[in-house]
Amino acid sequence: MTFDLRQLTAFTTIVATGSLGRSADALHVTQPALSRTIKRLEEQVGAALFERHSKGMQLTEIGRALVPHATLLLREAEHATEEIDAMRGLVKGTIRVGAVGSIASLVLPQAIGEVLKKWPTLHVHVIEGVWDRLTDALVRHEVDLALGMAVADTDEICAIGDCRWEDRSYVVAASDHPLRNNPKLKLADTLSQPWAMPPQGTGPFEQMQQVFGAHGLAMPNIAVETRSITVLKSLVTRSGFLSWMPEPMYDVDHQARLIDALAIPGVMASRTLTAFRRRHGILPGPAVKLLEQLRLLAVAP
Repeated sequence: MTFDLRQLTAFTTIVATGSLGRSADALHVTQPALSRTIKRLEEQVGAALFERHSKGMQLTEIGRALVPHATLLLREAEHATEEIDAMRGLVKGTIRVGAVGSIASLVLPQAIGEVLKKWPTLHVHVIEGVWDRLTDALVRHEVDLALGMAVADTDEICAIGDCRWEDRSYVVAASDHPLRNNPKLKLADTLSQPWAMPPQGTGPFEQMQQVFGAHGLAMPNIAVETRSITVLKSLVTRSGFLSWMPEPMYDVDHQARLIDALAIPGVMASRTLTAFRRRHGILPGPAVKLLEQLRLLAVAP
């Protein structure tokens, strides 16, 4: 079965808006013309894709099954057009990548810098966030590469095995934090301090929980939970909070003498980070260029 991209565009627009009228406005066509386009698609599929109601249009079971395939085909067509135009010098290609804070703070900027030296016409769109946000962005085609903790593959995303890094995480505090005056500092001494962390269920939280458990300690009282790296660092540097961070994430702050790991013997955890892509579909050319540079920076496990 061969699909018409215009028909798929009409279909996915109606799915997004839930209305024939709003979709016609968005596509700058008349409602009768849009209705005929959907009718031709339904004839090709051999089944109804929508149930028409007075309040809008709802997907049938077959319509719901078509949505991910239609989205994938339209994205692949967009990537192909974009890459060909970029090669012809007509427009910029776009690298769409998501990364957790530690990679976004060090490895990713280095890779982007090298890519843009070689291909200055490319444009880069970066999403920074915790892993659950990045997997959603990858599945929804908001990004083409997601860089985060090495986890099990799923039916929708898979790891790129030769693109891996290692980093180490520590308890961090402001450079002038009072705990630094204790020459025999222990992890238990941090329990009385205010903590700021990403929320439960995120990689940093779970890693920190394992470290405290290994030392026979319950988790400290986490006064502030946030997914914002900027907020976490501000709480550490300006308000005396402790946090748990990988080295690359506070590297610049360490060089500026704002944040550093607390000298607690035996309190460190390492993790493996890797690149992920969607299991199905072609990786766009601009993303391939970034991946090639990331491979050069990766350290084999």
